[in-house]
Amino acid sequence: MQIDVLRPTELSPAMAASWRALQREGRGWDSPFLSPCWARSVDMARHGRGVRVAVVSDRGEPRAFMSASVGAVTAVAAGGAMSDYEGLVGDPGPDFDPAALVRALGVSRYDFSHVPADQAAFAPHARGQALSWIIDLPAGYAPYAAQRRAAGVSALKELDRKRRKVEREVGETVFTAGSTCRTDFDRLIALKRAQYRLTCQTDVLGVAWTRRLMEGLFTLRSPDFGGALFTLHIGGALAAAQFHLMGETTIHAWMIAHDPALERYSPGLLLFQDILRWMDAQPYDRLDLGYGDYRFKTELANVTTPLIHGFVGRPSPAALLREAAYGVRRAAEALPLGKVSELPGKAMRRLDLMRGLR
Repeated sequence: MQIDVLRPTELSPAMAASWRALQREGRGWDSPFLSPCWARSVDMARHGRGVRVAVVSDRGEPRAFMSASVGAVTAVAAGGAMSDYEGLVGDPGPDFDPAALVRALGVSRYDFSHVPADQAAFAPHARGQALSWIIDLPAGYAPYAAQRRAAGVSALKELDRKRRKVEREVGETVFTAGSTCRTDFDRLIALKRAQYRLTCQTDVLGVAWTRRLMEGLFTLRSPDFGGALFTLHIGGALAAAQFHLMGETTIHAWMIAHDPALERYSPGLLLFQDILRWMDAQPYDRLDLGYGDYRFKTELANVTTPLIHGFVGRPSPAALLREAAYGVRRAAEALPLGKVSELPGKAMRRLDLMRGLR
């Protein structure tokens, strides 16, 4: 087994094609975040700084690919805080040790946050788990809606009621898929940054390279990868906007925001409903809502994918430090202190998020 580490721009067309072919072999690999195009887009946004691709080969044949953002001591997912999925695409074999990836990348530690739990190589290194919430529509919107009703979920019926109400009280709803309106794109960015400030979250769009990434994806026009802007106007004004990553058959919900003045009509959810209906005539049959136990995700999703977080390290001070941090986190979470017990975990996640934006 051999591991070569390349810049995304050094991948040959044959290698990129092999990577895409591996993505098609497993449904869990279809995420646009696991695409060679994602690694290339992040590399361009970061002006070639730190993004690398590890190619695992057996007798000259690529078996698996993994992209990462590599620093002097540690590595994280390519795109860091902007990425919702990471890990290997392909199967390097049952005896593969991910510590070999750490050595090949030239770092002491690889910190992962969103690796699918079925990746056997990373499972022994997991320190916790979360769920990614997915809407699967293999037969289209109508059967999906019937399935949700049968499961006792009234969210879609409630959205139909809110749509009628907002059209009576505010004005006509107009849905646009794949919008090229620059004004609406800029408005989405402004709304999202205001939302981060209001909720005291880290502003991931306050860094130059993340905005360049968004800009590049907004202008990218490709049949199997890119960003797509979806908008909902009500009474002629922008009510909600969502910018999603597009794979070959999967859409990943990414940046979503709405006009707070229309909050009671749930314009963001109305836009999600429009996207789901639009997908009937498109090659997409899955909308991944990402991780986070928000009510709208639990109500709309009909499939979940477990994601694990943890780290793979070589014997080093960096690995010892990370292990100690997880030790403090485990000890705190074992104490019956309510939300106080969650503070070390929240601090770790906040620091990792900020580190992933550097």
